[in-house]
Amino acid sequence: MLYLCLLPIVAGIASAINLTVASTGGNVTSEYMYGLMFEDINHSGDGGIYAELIQNRAFQGSTEFPSTLSPWSAIGNATLRLQNTSVPLSSALPTSVNVAAASEKTKGKIGLLNPGWWGIDVKARPYTGSFWALGSYAGTFTVKLQSAITNQVFASLDITSGCQAGMWVEHKFTLEPKMDAPNSNNTFVLEFDAGQGSVNFNLISLFPPTYKNSPNGNRQDLMSALKGLNPSFLRMPGGNNLEGDSYHYRWVWNETIGPLTSRPGRPGTWGYENTDGLGLIEYFNWCADLEMEPLLAVWSGMYLGGDVLSASALAPYVNDTLNELEFLLGPTTTPYGSLRASLGYPTPFPLKFIEIGNEDNLSGGATSYASYRFTMFYEAISAAYPSLTIISSTGDLTAVGPDSATDFHIYTLPDYFVSQFGKWDNVPRTHKVLIGEYANVQYNVLDQPLAGVNWSAPKLMWPVWAGAVSESVWSIGAERNGDVILGQSYAPGFMNLNSFEWSPDLISFTADPAQTVLSTSYYAIQLLSNARYNATVPVSSDADFGPAYWVAGVSDPGQYTFKTAIYNSTSAVPFNIAFDGLAAGAKGTLTVLTAPDGLSSNTLVNGTVVDVVKKIATALTANEEGAFEFELENYSVAVLTT
Repeated sequence: MLYLCLLPIVAGIASAINLTVASTGGNVTSEYMYGLMFEDINHSGDGGIYAELIQNRAFQGSTEFPSTLSPWSAIGNATLRLQNTSVPLSSALPTSVNVAAASEKTKGKIGLLNPGWWGIDVKARPYTGSFWALGSYAGTFTVKLQSAITNQVFASLDITSGCQAGMWVEHKFTLEPKMDAPNSNNTFVLEFDAGQGSVNFNLISLFPPTYKNSPNGNRQDLMSALKGLNPSFLRMPGGNNLEGDSYHYRWVWNETIGPLTSRPGRPGTWGYENTDGLGLIEYFNWCADLEMEPLLAVWSGMYLGGDVLSASALAPYVNDTLNELEFLLGPTTTPYGSLRASLGYPTPFPLKFIEIGNEDNLSGGATSYASYRFTMFYEAISAAYPSLTIISSTGDLTAVGPDSATDFHIYTLPDYFVSQFGKWDNVPRTHKVLIGEYANVQYNVLDQPLAGVNWSAPKLMWPVWAGAVSESVWSIGAERNGDVILGQSYAPGFMNLNSFEWSPDLISFTADPAQTVLSTSYYAIQLLSNARYNATVPVSSDADFGPAYWVAGVSDPGQYTFKTAIYNSTSAVPFNIAFDGLAAGAKGTLTVLTAPDGLSSNTLVNGTVVDVVKKIATALTANEEGAFEFELENYSVAVLTT
């Protein structure tokens, strides 16, 4: 049985709430950040935010996920075969595809076709691409973008072969469709004339224009959606994506930098091979593009599943972290700073925050983390880079150093989020807390413990509105404690609807940008994140919290922001709010988010986005007592500015 009310979150008829907002005397919250958490999950890296259009472009493989031809297919009378040639493209990319005529009688064109990441969005804009070829072919290669349904060609280009026997040769090109394709069910074709022998291909790549034209960058539409959240930081390269699973393929920073030919890729922790085209430098460029603080996580000596290194075995990895930090922060006179400069980045990258591991309180890792793993990293990093804020991953204070912070994660039910509104009111102020991952993942369930997520039961496919409101209550509670809470990031961020391992997610998408679903949680975060202030201020009230929850803050003198969320009320909630220093006739703007009911979700139905969240902005004028009066319905999230 699914329902939305569960004691002790008691529903009731709300009487008028009279509030007075002070102008001073609160907690400084200028550092409070709404941010993003990236996890290479649900094909959000290789097949999602990363703008590369070709799936399996370099035939990368591993013990866990051997190289495959999928999803490539032959065209013409061709045969495709994976090969490790005597002359590899590089040590990182040894496997290529051999394209040969099926018989000596084959005439015309032969080649291979790629469907992209479940489609390719074709617009009248330039697409830059390249491929590497090995062989003695002396004719012309043809590259095309065409419909998978009708074979209509939207762009075609002939490229004179530069092949030289025994050498890999790169061929670069630009395809420019003159019209938009009617849908994203399109393919990429690479072909050549039969009769001159076979050709091996590798690293076949195609990019549309990227966000802010960043090299090797991200999808424009998805980055624009993120920019709409006004994010302050990016936690990267993710949580479990960092760790490596039972095969021990941890994320290795120096295998994700440099030219794509030097990146071997790796099996990720979510069931597929990663290209690592989205690597360390791309993460920092992503931060620069969206004006975010990078929050870098480093491997802590524990693999996903619980395998833990001893202190002696861990020491080289601590040193590897120092090398990574030298690459990012060191002057060009240092070995790794020089390496960074050689890749086109002479100026050090900005970095203030570094997290040691991910969820090291799980899988039996807490004891070793507190006893030696965190300490080894903390002492080495703080000695070399004392200005960095070092964050532990256990969400508590069992592993600490002077001025360290910790990363708290919570996936739970709506009622439990609301019950935890005051969680941060009385915690020690000795160490700051990052809420690195949070989300409502299931409905409230009858007879299920309030805090209990039943991980064997299905999770939500789409974030529901009551969950988004409960997350807002939680967020407002965190904002009230901005002196201890650094900020928070919803997780996970992205889901490719054609292939995913986790739900719900903040943004869901396909190859077609018109099918991107911004979740109910997205809109709630967007409203709260775009209403920033410098300091919280006290609010006196004649009512307790519930069903209304609130926080107030000030920016410049006289500039107030009041945030509230209504959860589990049986009637509209009247507000009467006075602000210190504001008199009758003062102007304000009330922005309210609502949805038809608590179970409503933004979804994709038959290829069409259904958006249930309603946003209304209303101009208000203070009454003769200098107060603003308004009502909010159940399951509302609202911001009043004046």
